[in-house]
Amino acid sequence: MLWRFSTLLLLAASAFAQKPSFTVGWSVYAGWTPYHYMNKSGILRKWADKYGITIKVQRFDYAPSLDAFVARNIDACTMTNMEALDMPAASGVPTTAILIGDYSNGNDALLVRNGLQLKDLPGKKMLLVEKTVSEYLFDRAMTLGGLREQIKRVRMINTSDSDIATAFIGDANASAVVTWKPMVSQIAKQKGVTSLFNSSQIPGEILDLTVVRTDVLSRPDGAGQKFAKALAGAWFETLAQMSTPGAAGDKVLAAIAEGSQDSLASYKEQLGTTKMFYTPKEAAGFGASPELKQKMALVRQFCFDHGLLGANTKSVDDVAIRYPDGSIQGKPDRVRLVYDLGYMQLAAQGKL
Repeated sequence: MLWRFSTLLLLAASAFAQKPSFTVGWSVYAGWTPYHYMNKSGILRKWADKYGITIKVQRFDYAPSLDAFVARNIDACTMTNMEALDMPAASGVPTTAILIGDYSNGNDALLVRNGLQLKDLPGKKMLLVEKTVSEYLFDRAMTLGGLREQIKRVRMINTSDSDIATAFIGDANASAVVTWKPMVSQIAKQKGVTSLFNSSQIPGEILDLTVVRTDVLSRPDGAGQKFAKALAGAWFETLAQMSTPGAAGDKVLAAIAEGSQDSLASYKEQLGTTKMFYTPKEAAGFGASPELKQKMALVRQFCFDHGLLGANTKSVDDVAIRYPDGSIQGKPDRVRLVYDLGYMQLAAQGKL
């Protein structure tokens, strides 16, 4: 009898040890910091347990999170639509967007000192995280301002998102900075700093996603599908709590704000310039809209023009995107980024 009991314990321990494990990476941003709360509150563990898997959460600076994803050190990651295309996709790591969380509606901004205008920036020093949506935002600002030919004359200094606020505030020789909240809010409080351009002027172009490596979703044991379903379930449960009116919602928002060392008031201010898709129906609806293709066409052309789609890329079509309706921008045999609404739709139908 004792032998049988010991065998059962060993079998149970073995089953637990073999539970499929996945890691999702996130970095500080209003639309991604909910992962801190999802992890700390136990919501993510609850959904992982439901699907018989383990999900680990890891915080990064933004650029290192992309590097970790491309290196296959993590299975899922929060990133923008541009980085989903020009980092993993361009590096030959097929990527699937499973959650469309929001779009930046003023969170990303170009800030300047001493009343400078766009026409004054050529020759000036500007801080930003290179090869990210910060560079895209600046390009769009100059293009819409009729100054695209002057972009190359601006002295862009690559600066980590964790350092950029203190670096700009402490460097009087830096005339401009492009970054996102909460850093934008911190910088904007400084005397003599004004905003020249922000993402509300290009709505829907900077999307904030949760992406999973396509090979993870395709695991033969089906665990990757379970991982995506668990993330979707936990995500929308969290967003439902965030959007609860009154003290209950504020308590959740305050707990999320802790993830970026923010106050409740500061985090609410950030959400005010973030178009969150609080319901799965709303998120899936945007993913199915013609608007998504229109915005991505601008983004992919920017990436190609700036050599961000890989050294051997001869055409913008060499890195293709497949949309939920089956249509493809680019060469059908070169699909590297996929928008999959399936998990958001399951959440909307209450089938997770």
